Amino acid sequence: MTVQGLFSARANAAAQISAVPRIAIVGRGFSGMMTAIALMKTVRAPFHLQLFDPNSSVSGGQALSSVRASTILNTRVRDLSVSLGDNDDFNDWLCSNAAFRAAVPAAIPGFRQIFVPKEIFSDYVYQRFSEALAARRDITVQVCNDPVVAIRRSHGNRFLLESANPANPLFDTVILATGYGLTEPDAGGPDVSSVRAQRLVARPHAVLLGSGIRVVDQLLQLRDSGYAGQITIISRRGFLPQSHTPNSADPVFPAEALPQSLPDIVRFIRQACREAEEEGRSWQSVMNGLRKHARLLWRSLPARDKHQFNRHLRAIYDSHRNRLPEAMHLRLKRELAEGRTVLRRGRAGRQGLSGLFFTPAGSSVEEVIHAERIIDCRCQAPDLSAPLMQSLLSAGLAMPDELSLGLAVNARGEPFLKDGSTVAGLFAVGPLGLGSLPDIDLVPEIVTQAYAAAERVGERFYPQVKAV
Repeated sequence: MTVQGLFSARANAAAQISAVPRIAIVGRGFSGMMTAIALMKTVRAPFHLQLFDPNSSVSGGQALSSVRASTILNTRVRDLSVSLGDNDDFNDWLCSNAAFRAAVPAAIPGFRQIFVPKEIFSDYVYQRFSEALAARRDITVQVCNDPVVAIRRSHGNRFLLESANPANPLFDTVILATGYGLTEPDAGGPDVSSVRAQRLVARPHAVLLGSGIRVVDQLLQLRDSGYAGQITIISRRGFLPQSHTPNSADPVFPAEALPQSLPDIVRFIRQACREAEEEGRSWQSVMNGLRKHARLLWRSLPARDKHQFNRHLRAIYDSHRNRLPEAMHLRLKRELAEGRTVLRRGRAGRQGLSGLFFTPAGSSVEEVIHAERIIDCRCQAPDLSAPLMQSLLSAGLAMPDELSLGLAVNARGEPFLKDGSTVAGLFAVGPLGLGSLPDIDLVPEIVTQAYAAAERVGERFYPQVKAV
């Protein structure tokens, strides 16, 4: 499907496509749609854009995706703007929505501090994408549902995307926005595996695998749908998301020089949190302020400290940065206090006919947890063994980061090569760069990176045209 600037004549599409740079975005989750918006608003000259994804709809990526309409985002409205430099854009969009204003009258005149359903945010992103496209008569956008299995460098420093369609043309720029990985159609929700254990389970029992926002979301959705059985959460490290504060928790962070070693950094942050609490603020404010320094701190760490952080501290860090709205956290605490939900720390193994094989933390003895359903809510890291990633690595177009969490990239999303250089025209935007850029899985950081990548694309093809 090809869409041209809404007021352009369709007859001119073929001629325009052949005469302008061709840009491919692989992935239509939030990272991909955000990059498309940034390109349309930043590159002030003609181009053709092709969006690749096996799914026919935008899910928002693994971290935001949900098949349920009532799920709530764990980020305040103030941090969800897709307009660079205008933090109130989403709030203004909500204020202009009469139906939303009527449904949430207590938040008037603004909605900056509230949490909204995911489908509301999705509608906002779609509308900003449509508006950006409508404002451009000089570009075409094509959507392709064929999965991309490899990216090759061709003659003339262009790129060939291998997919089920052998007629794919060459592209001048390729932007990987696969997030944590592309899923096949109709696989957007959590994996639900039913096991034949009804006769072995005296009371209905569900097992949820994971420790992040998605596992809490699934727990509460089960309860809201009337599920009254026992629920067990299996977490490798045993840390569940902490709570947001009822107030704004504006970012604060000590101004003194930051330490350089991992133990000193941990002590520094803990002390800052204690001091914030003593002064009437909150540790959440310190964690919000830490985001502005996270990349500098990460770059200063030697490789051994990065590995140590990933093994022992990442789960704690994630539980404090990816927080729950207070009402959801209170429901989680009540579930655990009443024993209706049990948190077990350890390793989930294979599934059998009667349930899940499980090895508790600190033990080598495997046991079976009997359950009639097992739901995998874990947010997987990008799969570097996937054919698409392997095509880049084997061709020397990219390399893994130090922790093999994804690709090594710079702030614009350009993948690093072994000699420290980058490949012109190739980008990896969003969570693919999580091992290089802390918090690049969060909306404000993705927005900033998408605009930086778009500006670099504009400079490359149209150096004489000033970006807006």
